[in-house]
Amino acid sequence: MLLISAKQGVGLLILGSALLANSAEARKLGELDFHACSLPVPQTSITVSAQCGMLKVPENPAQPKGRQIALALAWIPAKGEAEADPVFMIAGGPGQSALESYPSLHPVFNDVIKKRNIVLVDQRGTGKSNALVCKDAEGKSGIGENEIIAKVDLDKARLFARNCAADVGKRADTRFYSTGYAIGDLDLVRAKIGAEKINLYGISYGTRVAQQYAKRYPQHTRAVVLDGVVPNSLVLGAEHAVNLENALNLHFARCTADKVCREHFGNPRLKLDALRARLEKAPMMVNYNDPMSGVARQDKLDLGSMSTVARMYAYSPLTASMLPLLLTQASEGNAGPLLAQAQMMNQSMGDAINEGMQLSVICSEDADELTTDPATAKTIIGNSMIDFIKAQCSVWPHSKRAADFREPLKGNVPVLLLSGEFDPVTPPRYGDAVVKFLPNGRHIVVKGQGHNVMPVGCGPKIFARFIDSADAKNLDTKCLDTLAYVPPFIGFYGWEP
Repeated sequence: MLLISAKQGVGLLILGSALLANSAEARKLGELDFHACSLPVPQTSITVSAQCGMLKVPENPAQPKGRQIALALAWIPAKGEAEADPVFMIAGGPGQSALESYPSLHPVFNDVIKKRNIVLVDQRGTGKSNALVCKDAEGKSGIGENEIIAKVDLDKARLFARNCAADVGKRADTRFYSTGYAIGDLDLVRAKIGAEKINLYGISYGTRVAQQYAKRYPQHTRAVVLDGVVPNSLVLGAEHAVNLENALNLHFARCTADKVCREHFGNPRLKLDALRARLEKAPMMVNYNDPMSGVARQDKLDLGSMSTVARMYAYSPLTASMLPLLLTQASEGNAGPLLAQAQMMNQSMGDAINEGMQLSVICSEDADELTTDPATAKTIIGNSMIDFIKAQCSVWPHSKRAADFREPLKGNVPVLLLSGEFDPVTPPRYGDAVVKFLPNGRHIVVKGQGHNVMPVGCGPKIFARFIDSADAKNLDTKCLDTLAYVPPFIGFYGWEP
């Protein structure tokens, strides 16, 4: 897994919000037919009412009469009379489904849908748009991040990719599932629904898609929101190791500067380094309670599992606040809670990413520029992810990025860029790099936050105001200054009272 549209921190917002959009009978939007449907919020009984449809498009745009694939669409109708320019939400990953990702973020759109339709398109290769799903002989989706970080056998990585390519190749040509083809699909949907201009809300990898769309179709782009910014110049995967180290250091520095955290946990950075050094020599046998069933189990805590928890917990300040506690418990001989968290992530996130689509994107757009760096060898991730990507891409059928792919988005389009101060995968410097080419752009760094910040605090209100005004420069964002840093968990009961 590389970039994701992290939903950490959204869960509490979901439960306190009414998620039901306007329900209706079958309806038509432009030339497209839709029918009433429900989009489920993962791991809850809550659903979002929507209108769903399909649009057939040529897999290879250069052969319009060739193989057709169906794009899965969803439309959340405006509550009142809709403005002419809808909002397209673009999911992250690469490899996440927009229709599956949106329901958890629906509260972010509560004010936007008062005036505008929301349109979702499962990017080709994801969700119900001819998903490129890779499974091994045991039915397991992909090779887990814990295995990648623990330096999985690269022959195994190549074999998995080769077998997956052969399997999905029966119904898909994987060369046509990268970002360039996806933005062509988005514009076709735009035309079919009769919208002259659209607004784009891209999350994580979705910010790359949004920038590429606005660059190719400026005449159809009204405004853009980039949440967790991925510059066009970024080689996906190249800086994950360094970015994570920097984010963890920021989190741990706050702990050592806080009297209560320091007294309970000392220096979490030193404990992480010591645990990493121990696990590099050999895994630890650990007793723990299965996080899904509660059954007592025994298993190995290895370097990959520890690193996966550190990386994924750093995405959100709510989960990052548990790291000092988990690391201290492990250093004192109780590594069960740490392993339980690793197992829970491995079980719950396995199907969130369509591995084949992710390979088509990264192999086409980034793999040839990935290089290992000896300076990162001793980081938590090290170079293992880069080695893994290059091994799989060596056997995965893919295309090449466009000649101007790395060129930045320029021009007068209004762009609101959002970054979390502690983002471990798309740090604020990425937003700074993008906004300097955008005279009508504005970059906001949100204090104490991680990856994906729009759901936090007054973010949804700011989002709605920007979509209404298409004016980032004069947007009042002072309400974000009231956000406080999340205190560390002192025990498994929660924060210090």
